[in-house]
Amino acid sequence: MEEKWKSFFKPHPYQSKAAAFLKYLGPGLLVTVGFIDPGNWASNIAAGSQYGYALLWMVTLSTFMLIVLQHNAAHLGIVTGKCLSEATTEYFRPWIRNVVLFTSIAAAVSTALAEILGAAIALNMLFHLPLKIGSVLVLVVAVVLQFTNSYKKIEKIIIGFVSLIGLSFLFEICIIHTDWGAAAVGWVTPSFPNGGMLVIMSVLGAVVMPHNLFLHSEIIQSRQWNLQDESVINKQLKYEFTDTLVSMMIGWAINSAMILMAAATFFATKTPVTDLTQAEQMLKPLLGNAASIVFAIALLFAGLSSSITAGMAGGSIFAGIFSEPYDIKDKHTKVGVLLTMIPATLIIFLIRSPFDGLIYSQMLLSVQLPITIFALVYLTSSKRVMGKYANSKVGKIILVTIGLIVTFLNIALLISSF
Repeated sequence: MEEKWKSFFKPHPYQSKAAAFLKYLGPGLLVTVGFIDPGNWASNIAAGSQYGYALLWMVTLSTFMLIVLQHNAAHLGIVTGKCLSEATTEYFRPWIRNVVLFTSIAAAVSTALAEILGAAIALNMLFHLPLKIGSVLVLVVAVVLQFTNSYKKIEKIIIGFVSLIGLSFLFEICIIHTDWGAAAVGWVTPSFPNGGMLVIMSVLGAVVMPHNLFLHSEIIQSRQWNLQDESVINKQLKYEFTDTLVSMMIGWAINSAMILMAAATFFATKTPVTDLTQAEQMLKPLLGNAASIVFAIALLFAGLSSSITAGMAGGSIFAGIFSEPYDIKDKHTKVGVLLTMIPATLIIFLIRSPFDGLIYSQMLLSVQLPITIFALVYLTSSKRVMGKYANSKVGKIILVTIGLIVTFLNIALLISSF
């Protein structure tokens, strides 16, 4: 009888698999918050308000690129036990290493600028704090959180923030008037509207962010699996891809929802957007007069949480220069965090137009992106680095094609600027 009851309460195989995946879930969502941030909000609102549904294809293309690249970065971390910065330091010549890592730190600073500025805008909406004072306050809070929290604590906070933001936007597209036919065409049909390259590149830079590739290769190691056991590596690679795929698709849905709402709210009424605070109008059909408060709180959560991930990425990159992993107790990691967060805050003091500052910060990420992509492809395609887990020929072709597309778009942006 006892054996009968033991078998009755024994977990079903599918339940065991689900429990294992849920235990592993986290790194992908931590990265997802990096592209559901104030910079994304500004880029998506600009795309939807200026071009309607025409630039939805860029979210689709960027998300596909993101899935491939983030999986590849995590692949590097799982197999080698090194983050992208450590591997770059070890396997590249000094001058190449310096170009890759120092431009990546600059990209992390650009990212942190958008996150801190977005949170400061939220504080201004909620408490009428001047942007400069709000920026310093966000800087202090974000640095304290990074210097005192572990990975798991930060993951839980950030996943909660992403859930709040995502539910707000996804729910509202169910009640606003959306031209789903035009949206369906926009998702799959490349379009280059006149004067649209800056916004196109800002959407790309807001989704496929260089610092997130460094961050994912680092935080994937926080699970501390036994990398000497081949079966453990294979299981981790499988769960990592599922985690990445699910997390990035959530990001695609939320970013798409932002453009859909901006198209329905601003483009349909030919209302120009020059300030991120105008975006509160997108929530009015759902929340009425409370829209500005809910929008500001969500923006504050997005800015604060993504400021943390930007600082973590900067710490990881700088520590990697010294062949060290991210460790907030180590001085190199702390210096990297501060080198990312403090200059970003100082630059905010020089910005005249906060909305334009957000757009240009995301565009600058896309300019650095090819450098990080080709460095990542080289490392993950090398048998010296990855052994038998090196990229296949098909994998290499896909990754190089992504790098070439991003390079082409950057050249197109440069040409359109003259």
